[in-house]
Amino acid sequence: MAAEPAMSLVVTDITVGGMTCAACVRRVEKKLAKLDGVTATVNLATGLARVSHPAEVAPQDLVTAVEQAGYQAALPAPPVREDEQRATDGTNETRTAAGKELERLLVTVLLSVPVLVLSMVPALQFRNWQWLCFALTVPVAVWSAWPFHERAVRNLRHSTATMDTLVSLGVVASFLWSAYALFLGGAGDPGMRMPFSLLPSASDGTAHIYLEAAVSVPLFVLTGRFLEARARRGTGAALRSLAELAAREVSVRDEHGERSIPIEKLRVGEIFVVRPGERVATDGRVTEGSSAVDLSLVTGESDPVEVSPGSALVGGAVNAGGLLLVRATAVGADTQLARITRLVTDAQAGKARAQRLADAVAGVFVPVVLTIAVTVLGFWLGAGADPQSALTACVAVLVVACPCALGLATPTALMAATGRGAQLGVLVSGPQTLEALQHVDTVVLDKTGTLTTGHMSVARMTTLSETLGQEEVLRLVGAVEQGSEHPLGRAITAYARRTLPKEPLPPVRDFTATPGSGVSGNVDGRTVEAISPEGQLPRVLADALDAAESAAHTPVLVRVHGRAEALIAVGDLVRPGSYRAVDRLRRLGIRPVLATGDRRAPAQAVADALGIEEVRARCSPEDKADLVSQLREDGHRVAVVGDGVNDAAALAGADLGIAMGSGTDVAIGAADLTLVRGDIEALADAALLARRTLRTIRVNLIWAFGYNAVTVPLAMVGLLNPMVAAAAMSASSVLVVCNSLRLRAWQPSSARGRVPRSGKAGAR
Repeated sequence: MAAEPAMSLVVTDITVGGMTCAACVRRVEKKLAKLDGVTATVNLATGLARVSHPAEVAPQDLVTAVEQAGYQAALPAPPVREDEQRATDGTNETRTAAGKELERLLVTVLLSVPVLVLSMVPALQFRNWQWLCFALTVPVAVWSAWPFHERAVRNLRHSTATMDTLVSLGVVASFLWSAYALFLGGAGDPGMRMPFSLLPSASDGTAHIYLEAAVSVPLFVLTGRFLEARARRGTGAALRSLAELAAREVSVRDEHGERSIPIEKLRVGEIFVVRPGERVATDGRVTEGSSAVDLSLVTGESDPVEVSPGSALVGGAVNAGGLLLVRATAVGADTQLARITRLVTDAQAGKARAQRLADAVAGVFVPVVLTIAVTVLGFWLGAGADPQSALTACVAVLVVACPCALGLATPTALMAATGRGAQLGVLVSGPQTLEALQHVDTVVLDKTGTLTTGHMSVARMTTLSETLGQEEVLRLVGAVEQGSEHPLGRAITAYARRTLPKEPLPPVRDFTATPGSGVSGNVDGRTVEAISPEGQLPRVLADALDAAESAAHTPVLVRVHGRAEALIAVGDLVRPGSYRAVDRLRRLGIRPVLATGDRRAPAQAVADALGIEEVRARCSPEDKADLVSQLREDGHRVAVVGDGVNDAAALAGADLGIAMGSGTDVAIGAADLTLVRGDIEALADAALLARRTLRTIRVNLIWAFGYNAVTVPLAMVGLLNPMVAAAAMSASSVLVVCNSLRLRAWQPSSARGRVPRSGKAGAR
């Protein structure tokens, strides 16, 4: 029987409103999962649901499913033009909602403070004070707590319960008992005085009122959520700052002169102007002018980069020097800045394994708390305790239990860490990357473009004098290398163009690139190969090969119609940061392994300069992938760092693939982590950031679980006042978020490793 075709899946993001705790997250995920073939990951901190679904399931069906679960849902709004955005800024829904919450909080504070003061300071209790407190409590218990009541009723209609259910029940129970005590229990007598204690006390014959609990629960919960929301917005500050780097208008220069147009109308190939102090509008290549460019806000590169005609520019960079004319090479969603923003957003949508456990616990947390509260009430009544003591313990259990901290433990830390990583030039694909990076003990490093700059130049060219002339050989090899993406090929082509400026290089046909070996093609009817030297060579070329290897240069053999014609020695410089990076990796307990397609001599020269003991030379892409597999079979957790097509297989097969931001799209696409600024030292920063982030997540989860493990039993045995319980519950969520916020200010530790003088190296 023929196998069924694989189901085509689509990923859709949905904005979910009304979620307040991890139980809400669990409910939305379960509701979406009931649709055939649908899986979802919901993030409490961002309010975003990332849904993987068959193409047959319409996005609107997903929105309907979320709404049926009792929450608001919407598909992301399409992009709007800048002028339209400015026109709607004043009515932005998020800002309006935040304003309403602040208004509700301020009114609650004004009404609640007199109630708390009079209830807690008996000396201030005047005649009929309790009736004034009751009048002030009514709007707090009804209007201020209305969002909790509304969501609790909505949850009840869907046969579920969340944190809002607990808060609503706590407020209602405290208020109704106080109303009973005032109207029927004797607490309404004009001369009534009520002592205050942080611990519940037995009745003195008159029913106590708990108006302070009825107002403190909404007051502290609203305060906590307001502070929590502000802190959560802070965790996304780095992502917003990236978005703000995008230009709104650009000055375009063409045959009609110079004019300013909206950035949305800029097209690939158009020339635009970047004046001193301006941001580069989009990715492009300099056509005229020289300057220094500040990339710190885009890639984390702290030092300005010199650019001149032919240099690539990244949108969002700041021109710190002269006037530049730039030809646009990418616009809109295809720019590097857009890709960085997209990667950070994708990373923040993921969940760590620990958070999945927390979400599973939160799914049953609220029903368990409700059961405990009812059990506590029944137990104390059955044990002969007076009703108000039993009710106090029940309300305290309802109020103190907090699944909010469980839901925020991971996403807030992840948001802060991924944003900070983007500022440092480190992009992670998700929490799984951070978890894998924490456990890596071996890193396989490519050479050219990774440990070395990749900015190669031809050091020497040796040609057999009795055959083709040097200029003809250079013309042929320069032409065939035009199709190569490798730094070696680009260096040879650039050298040919500089040496033979009077005539353009001829086109190449039937071009073939063999990763790890070289390139070949047909130029002017000749079969031309530029490959790594192998086998027997004529004496002149053999001597040139020995000289190249002793100088740590990379040799490239040129063959025409299968006959060796020349040997080109190409030199490269070890990145200054590679010395510090390798030293820092060793200090972190990570063993570096150099694996390159280059010959043994230049590979060993780089390894010796950097202090790398294990070297694998002449590695084909298959050899690199096999090396990774062997290391993993030996029990090692392996990361691979590379920047070219020949690294893609090894990147995909490793526990963690790391691409240099200066590398090819194939390498970046196969990687889990990208070092945007193209500096290998950022790898040590990434490892330290991963360890710090996961340590923060563990502390958050320990606090979230530990808080409930301690406070719920205290409330059960009657040792927790409902007012104190409300304050503690609100503080737990705020503490978790604030602990995560510390990641925003995290700085990599300064490397104190030795920094030797630069050495030369090469690679293919």
